[in-house]
Order: sequence, then structure tokens, then C-alpha cells
Amino acid sequence: MAANMYRVGDYVYFENSSSNPYLVRRIEELNKTANGNVEAKVVCLFRRRDISSSLNSLADSNAREFEEESKQPGVSEQQRHQLKHRELFLSRQFESLPATHIRGKCSVTLLNETDILSQYLEKEDCFFYSLVFDPVQKTLLADQGEIRVGCKYQAEIPDRLAEGESDNRNQQKMEMKVWDPDNPLTDRQIDQFLVVARAVGTFARALDCSSSIRQPSLHMSAAAASRDITLFHAMDTLQRNGYDLAKAMSTLVPQGGPVLCRDEMEEWSASEAMLFEEALEKYGKDFNDIRQDFLPWKSLASIVQFYYMWKTTDRYIQQKRLKAAEADSKLKQVYIPTYTKPNPNQIISVGSKPGMNGAGFQKGLTCESCHTTQSAQWYAWGPPNMQCRLCASCWIYWKKYGGLKTPTQLEGAARGTTEPHSRGHLSRPEAQSLSPYTTSANRAKLLAKNRQTFLLQTTKLTRLARRMCRDLLQPRRAARRPYAPINANAIKAECSIRLPKAAKTPLKIHPLVRLPLATIVKDLVAQAPLKPKTPRGTKTPINRNQLTQNRGLGGIMVKRAYETMAGVPFSANGRPLASGIRSSSQPAAKRQKLNPADAPNPVVFVATKDTRALRKALTHLEMRRAARRPNLPLKVKPPLIAVRAPVPLPPSSHPASTNEPIVLED
Repeated sequence: MAANMYRVGDYVYFENSSSNPYLVRRIEELNKTANGNVEAKVVCLFRRRDISSSLNSLADSNAREFEEESKQPGVSEQQRHQLKHRELFLSRQFESLPATHIRGKCSVTLLNETDILSQYLEKEDCFFYSLVFDPVQKTLLADQGEIRVGCKYQAEIPDRLAEGESDNRNQQKMEMKVWDPDNPLTDRQIDQFLVVARAVGTFARALDCSSSIRQPSLHMSAAAASRDITLFHAMDTLQRNGYDLAKAMSTLVPQGGPVLCRDEMEEWSASEAMLFEEALEKYGKDFNDIRQDFLPWKSLASIVQFYYMWKTTDRYIQQKRLKAAEADSKLKQVYIPTYTKPNPNQIISVGSKPGMNGAGFQKGLTCESCHTTQSAQWYAWGPPNMQCRLCASCWIYWKKYGGLKTPTQLEGAARGTTEPHSRGHLSRPEAQSLSPYTTSANRAKLLAKNRQTFLLQTTKLTRLARRMCRDLLQPRRAARRPYAPINANAIKAECSIRLPKAAKTPLKIHPLVRLPLATIVKDLVAQAPLKPKTPRGTKTPINRNQLTQNRGLGGIMVKRAYETMAGVPFSANGRPLASGIRSSSQPAAKRQKLNPADAPNPVVFVATKDTRALRKALTHLEMRRAARRPNLPLKVKPPLIAVRAPVPLPPSSHPASTNEPIVLED
């Protein structure tokens, strides 16, 4: 019962998605809506996965400084990886969430120098924070509410002086005496002097024009003159004049007029006081933000002094009573039963009704986090086409802490060659490109969207290491698995060890003789001469034999024609056409335009006379075989040309029977 009772000030888990981790929030208010539901006004806390990589680097440097200053014991890489999941970032962002989305309680504390980081891993649902995240400005700042506990905040106690030893320190630099309790004046004389000081202060406010406007009545001027600033000035005057009442009286009223002492309550205007109350309602006692956003013309000391004086006024007491009345009318706590509905990402076992992500999972897959093969329940994790899954314990860890138990390869963890690789740190196109269930065409299509130019620059030591340490590098194996990390530091270290030994037996380098550029250009021009441009207005001959040859191939290469029977289109085999198939009588559909970014690089083939003659010598079967296997060379015997006597052709009146070319005017 107590575990399901949530109160104002509790840190709780909120679930906004069935597949994403929980949100960590702090309950500020519990409000009942008009329809009877309960909404929680919460303060947002962010994880490392919610901020940018640059801010993560800043958080890493802050963590290293904390470990050096607090002298933390050493932790393993896995513990350091899990500590990042326990770190949160406080913010001043508020939001309202339904109370029914609460999934449990957690503990969030301010990180202190006396804390040991490894202790947070030993406790369940325990988090810490040390930085404040601004979602609007995208900045990380140190929390101003830090409790100064630690060795560097302790006072340094000097050694005790021996008997008769004099203190050689300069007392004026260390402290200043402002009041002597062993003064010659009695308490009655001191009280009489304080009454005179208040009267002088009231008279000084009557003479001051600005004070007479702010305190138009005598009662208000007398009340302002009775404040602590007047009493402090009177007691300081007695101390400076050696507790001589006559000298002190003359100091209170110099030759120019009475001395006027005013504190921050009198210096501030009514509008400035209203701004301060508004800022205090928004930021609390964060005086740096109050000064920056609301009162930049005031000093920080002035704002702090005004705050403590403002707490002594009736205005503060009135606001405190109003807040107490509002708190009494609001809910103090709410009971949320335990959430028992099944998660949609739960993988249903074979034989039962398949769930949303349960159908289609292959057997033999291991947990992406702990790599176990046995679990009472499995959950789908990551993109659906990746078919990644987590066991029951790793799924709970993922939901609570927003990460996997073991670090991924991008975070510096070295895995075995037989272990599966986690894809949680990759983007969706990258993860799908590494999937064994993605075809090469789809993989190229996905990677083309995120194509970016990059340049790899290798040093001399790296190039030497490729030759000296081929047994460690295994370049053929590395080329087959480009996503697997290579320990370059270990290879370079081994290369530096082998390099002195290899210097005695230098490598044999076979120089390659390259042809000059002019020779290469001549060979390219001879192999593939460019087709000359036809000038405009010239005659373009068309051979009739080519037209008849194309008509002969049309029956094989062109689609079969369709016939129409009783208004219903039928194909040549007698089957009726489907609604989605276009018949020959229907108009052609508009051709789809290709995206210029997805189009391949243009490749131009220039045909020569030999190439055209070779095409004519190929049969239709050989042409199709060559199209299916373009990488294989063609084995075609050149046709034998026999010289025969010309046979006179019978004259024909029809122009189609002639073999002479038809000339068309452009």
C-alpha cells in the first residue's frame, strides 16, 4: 500500500512509450481535473541519451574532475558504463502528466564529494545529479545549491600558542572590532542614545524629498527610522567616538544636516519589489537567475539583503498564508495501483497467439545486452526488421536506466568474435545496413540517404604497420567486416617493436614502370574513337535492311499484343486482363522521374564499326546470354565473306524493294 502511494516531492518513473525508457520526474503538485482524473505537475530530469554529444563530452570532463578531487576508488569499464545510466541532469522545465502513467518510485540525490560512486550501483532505483540542463539554451551548468561538504571546505585550525608566546599576526587584517561589551556606558545611556538616533533619522526623512514621497505620513517615517540600519549606525558611531556621548551626538548631526541611513527596503521601489516577488515565484531562491532575468541593474548582495528584509514584512506573511491555503485545497497524495497490463513489445512464444512484435522472430537469437540464450520472457528491442531482443532482466534495466548493461563497441568495449553486436547506438539506416536480413539493394538505398564525404589520412607508422603486422591485422578478414573495430594502438605498438629488427632486412620494392600520359591517351583514342557530330542540315541516311531486321526482332523483344473480345481485353493466351494491367489500346502512363541524387553516374559507350559488325554476327540466343553475363568474354567466329558475281535484280516499281538508302532532309 505504501509503495503505491505517491506524494508531492517524490521522484517517480513515468512511461510515455512502451518501447522507450521511463521518464524520471519529481512531483510538484497533484491536481484533480474536471473529469475526475488526477494530473501531476512535475519537474523534468534528463538522461545522457536526451542531450547532445557535445554536452555529453562536457559531462564526462566534469565527472573526471570530480573523481580527481574526491579521490574516488577505481572502477571497471562496465561499472563506468553503468554509472552513466545513473547520472541525471536537473532542469527547471515543468510539465503535466497523467498520474496513471506512474510506474514506480526512485531516489535522486545531489552528488557530494563524500559520496562513493560505486555505491549507487549497489542500490536499485538510485540516481544522482550534479549539473543543471537548460532545454532552451542547450547548456549544462553546475548546480548552485551545492552543499559544501568535504576536505576543501574545512577550516584550517592553527597551532595553539604556548604560554607566554605572543601572537605575531596582524589583527587588523584578520578582524575588526565593532562593539566593546566592557564599555563605560550603562544600558540606560545606550538606550537613550538609540532613541535620539531614531529621532534624528525621522527628521532626516522629513527633510529628504524622495523619502517624504515614499513615506508621506509621520508614522511611516518613524517606522522606517526604527529599522536595524539606524540602530547599527548609532552603535557604530559610539564605537568610533570611544563611547563619548557628546562626540557621538555631534557626529549624528554634522554641519551639513542630519545623517540619513536607508536600507534596501527603502531603496527599492514598489515595481522592483513586485518583480522580485514574481522572480521568487518562478526561480525560488536562485538569486543569480533572478538578477540575470528580472533585476540586472541590482547587485547580488542587494538582492540577497532585500530578500531577508522582505521576509520580515507583512507581505511575506500574507503570501505564506495564501500558499498554505492553496496547499490545503490540493491533493497531498494519490494511490496508483501496480500496472499489470502486458507490454506490446513482449514476444509471444510459439504456439500461442502472436503479439505485435512477437511474430516472425527466429530461434537461436541471444540477448543484445547480456548475450544469454535462456529467459522466462523475451522483449523486442530496436527496429522491428533488426529482430533484436532482450531478456526479462535486461528489459527492466533498459526501461529504468535507459541503456544496456554492457557497453557497445562505439563506447570502447572489446567483444569476442562470436558475440553478436548491439545496434542500439546506431541510427536506423546504419543499423539496417548492418542487418543480415537486409538485401544489398536495400542496404545501398539506405546508405545513399546519409552519404557524406570523408577523407582518411594515414601516417607513415600506420602504413608500415599494415606490412609489418599482417598476421595481427588480418586485412582480408578486416575487409569482410568493416564495422568491427581494430585495436590500432596494439598493432602500432607491435610494429614499433618489430621495426628495428626489420630495418636490417629491408623490404623488396619492385618499381612499376608507367607509360607516359601521351601514350595512354593515344591508346584510349584508338580503342574508343568519339562519334563525330553531324552538322545541322546534312542528310541522314536510313537503311531499309535495318528496319526490316528490327521488325523481325519485334516479335521476340516487344510485349505481346492484346486482343479485345466483347469489350473485355484478353491477352494472347486467352486469359482476361487484370484491372491493374494496361492494354495496348489504353494510353501510356506517365513515366516516373528519377531523383538526381539517386541516379547513377553517367556511363557512355561509343560503338565502333567492329562492335556493330560483331552485334550483327551474334544470334539472338548469344545476345541474350551475353546480356545475362556481361563479365564473360564473347567467343564468336567472324563471318566468312565470299566474293560472288553480282546477280542482276529484277526491276520493281515499288520503292520498298530497293536496297538503296532513303535520304531524308533535316
